Amino acid sequence: MTQFAISLPQAEFDPGAFRAFVTRAEELGFDSAWTQEQVLGSAPRLGPVEVMTYAAACTTTLRLGCAVFVSTLHSPLHLAKSISTLDHLSGGRVEVGIGAGGPSRALSAFGVSRDGLVTRFTEGLALMKAAWTEPEITFQGRFWQVEGLRMEPKPVQKPHPRVWIGGGHPNAVKRAAHLADGFFGAGSSTTEAFAEQVRILREALGGREFPIAKRVYIRVDDDTDRARRHISDDLDKLYGFFGMKGKLAPVAVAGTPEDCIRGLREVEAAGAELIQLNPMSDDAAQLERLAAEVIPAFA
Repeated sequence: MTQFAISLPQAEFDPGAFRAFVTRAEELGFDSAWTQEQVLGSAPRLGPVEVMTYAAACTTTLRLGCAVFVSTLHSPLHLAKSISTLDHLSGGRVEVGIGAGGPSRALSAFGVSRDGLVTRFTEGLALMKAAWTEPEITFQGRFWQVEGLRMEPKPVQKPHPRVWIGGGHPNAVKRAAHLADGFFGAGSSTTEAFAEQVRILREALGGREFPIAKRVYIRVDDDTDRARRHISDDLDKLYGFFGMKGKLAPVAVAGTPEDCIRGLREVEAAGAELIQLNPMSDDAAQLERLAAEVIPAFA
């Protein structure tokens, strides 16, 4: 049966409204709640670790994730420490999504070169796993070298929190099959593109069971045209900074409850076992409508 997750509000922070949102999401039975990472951009976005930490303090069972950390822009040991700390603070409820970052990323602003980016990504993940699992870390890579050092405490979840890899390029999808515990399709991918990614993934898996998820930008409204205009504007605000203004409306599911059910059925048929619903605005009202008018169709 398809599971549903919800996005955590990251644009503006009101402590009471945020607490009410996450406790209500938990009450409604959502599988998990997810953040995004956008350090640079014109749309306001709070940091994912901090948002997840606050959400952890407000809830008891709701799982919490980021889809995705652009891990190439992080020190792997610092990121591993933050995630391990959050796993303790949440009582073992953390999900970890990582991606290498696309061509629109301002890598030089972070002191990162495009040269060797994939190696940086795979090395970083290997070093994070070593920090989470090995009593003594010894690691010799192109970008990082560690000799006989320790990181404690280890995460609550063993051997470590579940790692999802996100990405649209066929090579990124194959890396997920070989290096991660799950694949997370991007919200900026159409359902058709996601279906092709799932085909490549399953071929690489060779029959292995593997969790598959997708972020879906969604807007439910009694007026289909109004829903599409609204989510198109929201997408432009989020992605316009990256030169994608006016290009992303086709990735969203928007319209009446029936329209949304139909669009999500297509995502489900394409291979998603976990669908992360991302309303983008009017979060509390959309949460209620999605839970009452859309999700019951999948019971």
